[in-house]
Amino acid sequence: MEPYNRQNEFTHFNEQGRARMVDISGKASTVRTAVAQTTVKMHPSTLAAIKQGVIGKGNVLAVAQVAGIQAAKKTSDWIPMCHPLPLTGIDIKYDDNDVDELYIEVTVKTEGKTGVEMEALTAASAAALTVYDMCKALQKDMIIGPTMLQSKTGGKSGDYYRE
Repeated sequence: MEPYNRQNEFTHFNEQGRARMVDISGKASTVRTAVAQTTVKMHPSTLAAIKQGVIGKGNVLAVAQVAGIQAAKKTSDWIPMCHPLPLTGIDIKYDDNDVDELYIEVTVKTEGKTGVEMEALTAASAAALTVYDMCKALQKDMIIGPTMLQSKTGGKSGDYYRE
């Protein structure tokens, strides 16, 4: 965890201590990207059923793809104080090379005045939740996570890359 510094001061509260959406009107527009990841741990037989396309609710990865994209576009409806953003790109990739874990990676891009970290994290979470929902008839003890920001670029605070 980062140590406290002035840049980490709370900006989502007004002088009365009440919530506010930060005014970004004076910030410069820049290209911004964020990459988030999550995993869904499951029995090898559940992952095999996903790969074979035999889940009764349909193509799990295709439906999760659409759910993640929709979630990224609606992030400001879910997360208080999040700015609605004109997203310019959303990509979701899966890696199912592990025998009992589905890896989900989301990249979100915009050109704007604020970052897209929350959109990437929301998309990853929604995709994972959709996998769970579509597969819960086979397995209820799947584990989602950890979910994390892998990187972000653009903006005043600079770039970030998870070590």
